[in-house]
Amino acid sequence: STFGSEFVALKIATEMVEGLRYKLRMMGVPLDGPGNVFCDNGAVVRNVTHPESTLKKKHVSICYHRVREACAAQTIRVAKECGKTNLADILTKCLPGPAMRNMLS
Repeated sequence: STFGSEFVALKIATEMVEGLRYKLRMMGVPLDGPGNVFCDNGAVVRNVTHPESTLKKKHVSICYHRVREACAAQTIRVAKECGKTNLADILTKCLPGPAMRNMLS
């Protein structure tokens, strides 16, 4: 499902952000605050930001707890990205001409 795949992608993004933060700290770069991670799936953002969620599938539950742990440690902050401003849609979706030109400008 889209919900499950978005959670798996969010877990992978969380691990990448944590790895990058670790490398930057090792190089002496000071980091203030959590890293922003934007997701276009409202249900995933809602589940991550509200800790009382119940999930049925084990792999989604593992991803959920991994992302929630990073949010609680304030390593990342998950926010919703509107479809009209999501630049990743240019490469992942078949957009009509005017919408694509609007995003590219």
